[in-house]
This record gives sequence, structure tokens and C-alpha cells, in this order.
Amino acid sequence: MDELALAKRLIAFDTSNAEGLRRAAEFVGGWLESNDIEASQTEARGLPVTRAEVGPPQAPTLVLHGHMDVVPAGRDQFEPQVDGDRLYGRGSYDMKGALAVMLVVMHDLRDQELVRLRLGIVSDEESEEEENRGSDALVASGFVGDFAITGEPTNLQVGVQAKGVLAARLRVRGRSAHGATPWLGDNAVVKAVEVFRGIESLPFARHSSALFDRPSINLGRIMGGDALNKVPDTCVIDVDIRFLPDQDPDEILEQVGGLPDTDVLATFRRAPAVVEADSPYVIGLCEAASPHHPERVMSVGRDGASDAVSFLAAGVPAVEFGPIGDGHHGPGEWVSVSSLQSYRQALEAFVRSFPGMSA
Repeated sequence: MDELALAKRLIAFDTSNAEGLRRAAEFVGGWLESNDIEASQTEARGLPVTRAEVGPPQAPTLVLHGHMDVVPAGRDQFEPQVDGDRLYGRGSYDMKGALAVMLVVMHDLRDQELVRLRLGIVSDEESEEEENRGSDALVASGFVGDFAITGEPTNLQVGVQAKGVLAARLRVRGRSAHGATPWLGDNAVVKAVEVFRGIESLPFARHSSALFDRPSINLGRIMGGDALNKVPDTCVIDVDIRFLPDQDPDEILEQVGGLPDTDVLATFRRAPAVVEADSPYVIGLCEAASPHHPERVMSVGRDGASDAVSFLAAGVPAVEFGPIGDGHHGPGEWVSVSSLQSYRQALEAFVRSFPGMSA
């Protein structure tokens, strides 16, 4: 099985929309069926969820987990290109390269009798929906195990913590006036940028921990003004705050809501992910990856939110672990071709040593 060829096929599907996700899921389902791997497909919020399984049902169980959806991109980013050791394309690093490897690992280990290996693929990791998420549906259906790995980009390090999400829609109030006399008004659009800068200066934004320098704060959308010749009196902004595991999102929201002329209209939250770094599973995964990494493999924190929280909430220890690359959500996203093979070898080595960890 060629993980590079499979990664290219997956990248070629524009999975930033529902139709592309369905087509990609059909391809994955057909690939699993053609390789004699037990699989099924359901839906969560109208989007496909794929389940596959190999190995004996009563054996120690490892869950491999990932998402097929990507953020929007230009058509050219769905035309995978290889340049040296880099495979370019939307989703190459986040996380179709990892998914391709996980599919190949399922194929390679389908006949072994020591571990039950499960693969779950969802279609809404990148979404802004708070309820009925695909990973929650997977876990609720009993798709769990002794340990779970989600293939988010980690450069072959083991992500034991991930920031939580507090996305807030804020209304900033100003005062309207004629566009020819802006000094008579209070421009809410201009003020909204000042509010965002104020958020960056709040006490919570200066917090740090052993694995994180600070929270992440991004101004994702700004919507204001209804006429060219009018000073806007209202502006709505969407602010994406990724908070540290030891921070309280309610306290953060209280600080944000205390800014002048600012109202909190709506929020979206996702919990941070935390698993103990001294877990035998974490130690074992670090050991399995170390021979295939140019540097020391260790436990790290990840700035992005993680669907691993779905497994953690059910009492299943879960980490993020993915291949080497860069540029996810950007125009030059790439994954290292050689690291896909390293990732494959590391996962297979981990599976071979997994029964001892479970015991």
C-alpha cells in the first residue's frame, strides 16, 4: 500500500463542503471494502462518519481517529503537488496525510490477532458547531477503546495537551453621523479594532503554563456599516480565543464583557484536552516514534483545539500525533513525504507493543 498515492487521492477531494465530504467518504468506504476491512458509514448533522475495525473484538483496543473536512481554499490547493520531500495541498498536513497512513495501517494489520484496531473518521472537526459533533457521536455509539490517537499535525511529537476554544461574537456600539462629518460620530468599526486590541491586553491574555507561552487570540470576522456616507454605529466581530487548560472560560468572558461599549451576543466553546504525560500509552508512543524522528520525541502542547476531548470526556486517554509538515490553513500547506512513512512505521510499532501497555 502506498500512503503517498492515497494521500494525493484524499487531497483531491474538496472537503470544505458537504458534497465533497460525501464523495470523499464514498471513496474511503469503497477503499476499505475492497481491502476486506469491516466498515460502516453513518451521519452526524448530515455529514458522513466512517467507522472501520480489524482484529479480535476482545483484544486490547486502540482507536485511530481523524477528520476529513478542511477549511476553504482555492481550486489549485486541491491539486496535490510533490516538490522534493514536500506534498503540497489543502489538508495535506491537517490531516489527510495522517488519514492516508491510518488507512494503510488498518490494511497492514488487518490479520494480526493481538489488538483490536478501530478507525473513526469525522467530517466536522473544522466546524463552528457546538452540539452533535461527529466525534461525540462516535463515542456515544460505543466507538471507544483503551487509548485513542487523533492524527492532528504534531511533527511526530505527542500532543498531551491542547488549548480550549472560546469563540465570542461581540457587538461594539458607536454613534452614527454623516460621512462628511465623521468627527460628530463614534465609528463603531474603528472602535471594534480598538476593542480587539483591548482583548489582547486583558489579564488572561498574559497567562502562561509549562507547555504554552500564552493563549491565542484571533479576529476572525468583522461586520459593520450599512452605508458609505454614514458613520457606522454598530459593528459585530467574531473573536477566536484559544485558552490554556488551566484557565476558566467564564472568567475570560467576564473580562471581555467588561470592555466599554461591548456586548457579548453569542459564544462557542470547546474544552481543552489534557492527558497525563506519564501514562504508559504516552510513554510507549514516544518510544515507538523516537527511532523515526530526527530529534527527541516528547510530550508537547498544541495551540489548536482537539477532538480528542470527545474520548477524554468518556474516560479514554487520548493524544494527538501526526506527521511532519507546516502551513495548515494557509496557502502553502505541506506534509513531509518521508515523514508519512515514518508515521506509518511508528504507528505499527506502537500497535505491536500495545497489548503490554494495556495489561
